[in-house]
Amino acid sequence: MPKLVDKRILRPADTVLALELISEVELLRLKTIARLYARGLPPDVTWEDLLQEALTRVIIGSRRAPEGVTMVAFLAGVMRSLKAEHWRRALKGLHGGEALRLDRPADEARELALPDPAPGLERSLIARQELDAIERLFAADLVVLMIIAGLREGLSAQRIRLATGLSKTDYDSARRRMRRTLLREGLTCEPR
Repeated sequence: MPKLVDKRILRPADTVLALELISEVELLRLKTIARLYARGLPPDVTWEDLLQEALTRVIIGSRRAPEGVTMVAFLAGVMRSLKAEHWRRALKGLHGGEALRLDRPADEARELALPDPAPGLERSLIARQELDAIERLFAADLVVLMIIAGLREGLSAQRIRLATGLSKTDYDSARRRMRRTLLREGLTCEPR
């Protein structure tokens, strides 16, 4: 008697590959992006969880890729959204999710806990490690290192060009080199 039911359990990544929504190379890129987004999350939320949840949402149709957006870019955005959602829930749980009424002066017994807007020690360390890795990646390109230093200081493109003496063409060429190198290495920048 032939088997009527296939008892294999497919993970969302296997399903997405089988449906040819992404290629194996794109899956590798997504794994790298998931590792970056999982940094700073609690140990119980792994990069695999982040990636599998993003893929699951695409498979079941709760998230649909807009026209003209690559699947890798779209899934990276979904993972970024999942990370932000996790932190929103964590902060809400930390503060009880209860709004403090400021129009009642008799309610002085409550403490008002305002989160510190400065990044914590762990986030600062992760950011420093990422910056060091990027600087090592561009160690042979002095122009790019000058641009990175300007970006680190929060300078605009025009101010970086003035400070470094770069023409607009040289600046734009260096930014394209940076973008191509970061993409080749599987790194993406979050839009501001």
